[in-house]
Amino acid sequence: MPLAPQRPKARLTEEYYAPVRVPPDVAALASVPDTLAPGSPAKVGILDLAFAVRGGRTDLVGRYQKTPLQIMRPLWIDPAQPGMSYVYLMATGGGIAQADRYRMDFHCGPGTQVHLTTQAATKVFRMEHDYASQRVHLTAEAGSYVEYLPDPLIPFRDARFYQRTEVTVAPGATVLVGDTLTAGRLARGERHAYRMLATDLRLSRPDGTLLAVDTLRLAPGQPGTGVTGPGVFAGHDHVASLFVVTDRVPATGLSDTLHEALAGLGVLYGVSVLPRDCGAWVRLLDDSPVRVAEAHRAAWHAVRRLLTGHPPPDLRKP
Repeated sequence: MPLAPQRPKARLTEEYYAPVRVPPDVAALASVPDTLAPGSPAKVGILDLAFAVRGGRTDLVGRYQKTPLQIMRPLWIDPAQPGMSYVYLMATGGGIAQADRYRMDFHCGPGTQVHLTTQAATKVFRMEHDYASQRVHLTAEAGSYVEYLPDPLIPFRDARFYQRTEVTVAPGATVLVGDTLTAGRLARGERHAYRMLATDLRLSRPDGTLLAVDTLRLAPGQPGTGVTGPGVFAGHDHVASLFVVTDRVPATGLSDTLHEALAGLGVLYGVSVLPRDCGAWVRLLDDSPVRVAEAHRAAWHAVRRLLTGHPPPDLRKP
């Protein structure tokens, strides 16, 4: 699945990396920064990866990267599944700044096994003008097993950020998509001090059939938009989610496995079957980043064992 040779130039056009369907509250913040404007050098990060099975293992067969987004090389570190490719996503700038426009595309071919994660937490820096955005497009073809589990997102004071994640799952493919959001730099007293934070997750089939949508709009400074009440943070400092789309096991069995993995861990959580019985999902809440990370990891490990028969390897991250 090599990347098309004519695409590099197209990737540098605004239509490719700019966000689409920007929420009104985010779009209202658009302005011309007194620093580098959107589209300037170092303000556009692009990562386009394609995976295919070669010689019995999943190989990276296509790569395009534009700083500040990059990767090193895939790793094969799983003794139980030696053909699975592990890729660490990196941002050389240390975080997301105002007017940054990021886009990441992951194309996982038939029968591939791919784990995608970040090298560290994603920091969204303080902003005085405009906003930052990130687009993520993940495609999993038939028979593939794909995990996209980035580290937590940490919005700094006055951060303005919009992220849209679109996941296309072919029948017969399995995809795990997780995320963790903190209330801010808590050690500095920045609890919900960001200006605007919006995320959209869309799960669908290749023919456009919608499987699930998860939408989050957080605007702490606006009246009537509380971010700590029910349905959002519920008074806690960390919220995490895990979505699993698969037809390897019944959806009810998947949700039962998630319940069993999280029971007794001391975190507030809820588990539900996804529409069309295409899988299950879970949301976690707690004040401790350690407990949330452990619970999120427990859910992931339980699902991995259920779907593959093997536990994940040590990713050597804190």
